[in-house]
Amino acid sequence: MTDTPVLLLNGARQTGKTTLAKTMADRVGSQYFTFDDSATLALAAGDPSGFIRNLVGPVVLDEIQKAPELFPAIKLAVDKHRQPGRFLLTSSANVMTLPRLSESLAGRMEIIPLFPFSVGELVGKVEGFLPRLFAGAIAKSQPSLTINDIQSQLICGGYPEAIRRQGDDRRSAWFASYISTILQRDVRDLARVDALHALPNLLKLLAARASGLLNLADVGRDAGLPHTTLTRYLALLETVFLVHRLPAWSRNLSQRLVKAPKLHLMDSGLACHLLGANVRRLSEDRSLMGRLLESFVVGELRKQISWTDPQMAIYHCRTANGLEIDVVLEKPDGSVAAIEVKASGTVAASDFAPIKALRDQLGQQFRAGVVLYLGDQIIPSGDKLWLVPVSALWTP
Repeated sequence: MTDTPVLLLNGARQTGKTTLAKTMADRVGSQYFTFDDSATLALAAGDPSGFIRNLVGPVVLDEIQKAPELFPAIKLAVDKHRQPGRFLLTSSANVMTLPRLSESLAGRMEIIPLFPFSVGELVGKVEGFLPRLFAGAIAKSQPSLTINDIQSQLICGGYPEAIRRQGDDRRSAWFASYISTILQRDVRDLARVDALHALPNLLKLLAARASGLLNLADVGRDAGLPHTTLTRYLALLETVFLVHRLPAWSRNLSQRLVKAPKLHLMDSGLACHLLGANVRRLSEDRSLMGRLLESFVVGELRKQISWTDPQMAIYHCRTANGLEIDVVLEKPDGSVAAIEVKASGTVAASDFAPIKALRDQLGQQFRAGVVLYLGDQIIPSGDKLWLVPVSALWTP
C-alpha cells in the first residue's frame, strides 16, 4: 500500500478478506463499501464513473467481482491521480479470469492471494521450510506434530469458521452450507449455469480424484456432462477458489513428460467433508489418506510460497515411463527442488528414484529433494536428498 495505487485481496469466501480489509481501513482512515449490499451495488453499477469520481481519499471496495463495471473507472481515476494505496479491493472470485472484466489494471494493481489459514498460522509459527529447502538446510528442522495431529489438520482444513466449530457434525454442517452458498449464489452471479444441480455432484467427483491427473473424458463420463459443459463448470469452480490445477513441470529433459495437470481442492477440510472422511477412515484407508495428504501438502506449500517467494512456481512431474514427483518447485533463476509425499511411517529406497533421476539430469540447478513421510526422524538419503517428516513443513 506504500507504492501501489490498487491492491486486490483475492481468495475464497470466508478466508478473512473482509476482516483484513476493514482492519486496514480503520488503520489508514479509508472509506469502506461492500457490494454484498444491494443498494451500494445498484448505485455503483448504475453510474460507475460517478461512483468512483465521488470517492474521497483511500477506499476499500469489498466483493469487487460483483461490479466489474468499476474497473475502467478505477483505471481512469488512478491515471489522473496515481496515489499509492488509493484503492484496496477484495474479491471472492478470480477477477482476472472473468469474461466481463475488460480492464486488467496492468501496472496499476498488485494481486495478493489470501488462502485459508496454514498450519503454521494456526499454531502461531512462521514456517521456514521453503528457505531451508533451497538452502539445503533441512537438517535444522525440528518436527513437532504427530500423525493424529496431521490427520486432524487434514479434516479441519484452514477456514477460520470451520476451525472454530466443535465436533465433526457442526463442522460438516458449516461446510455443507458453505458449498451451497457458493454454488447457489456466487456461481449463479458469475455465469448463467443451466444445470446448477450438477455442480455439487461434480465437486464430489473432483474431490475423489484429488491428487490425480485430470482426465476430462473420464470425469465427463462419470458426471454425465458433455466436454464443453464440463470445461466451463471446472473453470467456474476454479474461479470461486474451490479447486485448482497443478500444472505439469517441463524442462528440456531427455525423457518424454506427461503434460496433464493434477487436480487439487483448495482446502483439505472441504475435501474431507465431500468424501465423508474422518480420522478413523483416514487411518483405515491408506489410499485415501495418501491422496488427501498430497493435496494437503500442495495447499500448504502454495500458502507458504505466497509470503516467502511469490515468484516461485509449483508443479508436478510425471514421465511417460511412470516416474512421478508430486511437487516440483522452481525459482526464477532456474533452481529446482523436488518433494514426494508418502502417507507411511516407512519409506523404501525406491521412493527416491524419481527425485534422484531429476537430480542427476539437472545437476547444479537441483537444490534439494525430500520425501515427506509420517515418521519422526530426519534422515539424509544421498547427495541433496532427505527423508523428512511431514510436520517439518511447519517448523520455523
